[in-house]
Amino acid sequence: MNELSVGFANFLSSAMSFMAALFIIAVGLLVLWVIVAYVIDVTQTHQTIRRNYPVIGRFRYLFEHIGEFFRQYFFAMDREELPFNRAQRSWVYRAAKNVDSTVAFGSTDNVNGTGRVLFVNCTFPTLGEDAVPPIPVTIGEQCKEPYTTDSIINISGMSFGAISKPAVLALSAGAKEAGCWMNTGEGGLSPYHLEGGADIVFQIGTAKNGVRDLDGNLNDEKLQEVAAHPQVKMFEIKMSQGAKPGKGGILPGEKVTEEIAKIRGIEVGQDALSPNRHVDIASFDDLIDMINRVRNATGKPTGFKMVVGAPRQLDELFSAIKKRGIEFAPDFITIDGAEGGTGAAPMALIDSVGMPLRTSLPEVIDRLNEYGLRDRIKVIASGKLITPAAVAWALCIGADFVTSARGYMFALGCIQALQCNKNTCPTGITTHDPKFQRGLHPASKAVRITSYVNNMVKEVGIIAHSCGVKNPRGLNRSHALISLGSGKAIGMDELYPDVEPKQE
Repeated sequence: MNELSVGFANFLSSAMSFMAALFIIAVGLLVLWVIVAYVIDVTQTHQTIRRNYPVIGRFRYLFEHIGEFFRQYFFAMDREELPFNRAQRSWVYRAAKNVDSTVAFGSTDNVNGTGRVLFVNCTFPTLGEDAVPPIPVTIGEQCKEPYTTDSIINISGMSFGAISKPAVLALSAGAKEAGCWMNTGEGGLSPYHLEGGADIVFQIGTAKNGVRDLDGNLNDEKLQEVAAHPQVKMFEIKMSQGAKPGKGGILPGEKVTEEIAKIRGIEVGQDALSPNRHVDIASFDDLIDMINRVRNATGKPTGFKMVVGAPRQLDELFSAIKKRGIEFAPDFITIDGAEGGTGAAPMALIDSVGMPLRTSLPEVIDRLNEYGLRDRIKVIASGKLITPAAVAWALCIGADFVTSARGYMFALGCIQALQCNKNTCPTGITTHDPKFQRGLHPASKAVRITSYVNNMVKEVGIIAHSCGVKNPRGLNRSHALISLGSGKAIGMDELYPDVEPKQE
């Protein structure tokens, strides 16, 4: 026993000596770092704070970086954050996980806030047994291959490159199971878009990735190759997007892998900067020509996506269509609001350019009616529509379909880390770093995508039934109020009265 005690004491003494040596080394390294940092800080001329407050000033930049995360989890109220608050994100998370989405003790939202949309519940709501699924809508009835779908909420443009391979696989498989479509974004059609079996909308961006020749021009043979895939149902010409109207797509070089470069026809590791507009579309007549060229080459419905800058632009567009003839009209128009999102955009554009969807969507619907084009052209609404109330609002205004990108990103597990424009997304959604992608399991995340869509349709239906209609597509402007503040509200149908077609 004495020998064991002596041995243990010697071991303990040696361990303590070792720990003491490590501590001395650590303190020495810390002192050395402070000295080196001090010298660097007082001699550098780029940052005033570090020069005036050497070493200590460095913590300012650390706190600035981690501040947004502390605000998100500890300090911000449920309805305070932008671009999406905790209440919105929580609903999507619960819907995607297919868990109870009810809340208790009353709303945390300001129901009296100016501009707040409130739905008009009727005295005798629709009974559950009388409710019916969303009715199918056909896009491009005049096309060789029109597209008919009953889907309400669909996946907006997110290109392979902007998002990762496992994210694309999960979205494709989940969309197939839910019966909604998936937009490729401007990065071209990858094998992963097709693998899940979902309906595909192929987006033609300003760089024409995937359908261009060696000189960057639109190529009819490439269009026909894409259209040959039965899953590709429509083509969308992207004129502009909500986060950066007037500027093309931005894919940082660190996200341009060899595979992405091959699909897009660009160089590995180089920034992929799309032109700020289609070089071959300089007028609405050019746009109409492009729409018809794509439609004739593919035989499939073709439309375009735009951010409205001013109502007069719509008058110019629809006048040009009427002049050419209704048969030349686009099959659909996707309206993106200025609140739309993206992985990378200049703050000046993301904050201050373009009309919000709440302003532009009613203008589009009303002018389509005025020019007698509403039955011919379907309208797709896009812009922060990630909750049932937001989708129901768009349907009340008159949209035929809704698309969302960030709603589906939350369903995949996005935590709003604001790293989309880098290759460091911690959830693996917008990165091509295998270390981060490892956490995103496509098969399980596909189930969440399906659950998100199903629960969205279910709860939009609940709103519709409360308003007394049998399915979500029965919602119209008489079913919503707009709060004016001070306890007053006006009917959406009064604020935006129906517009009759003008006489020729």
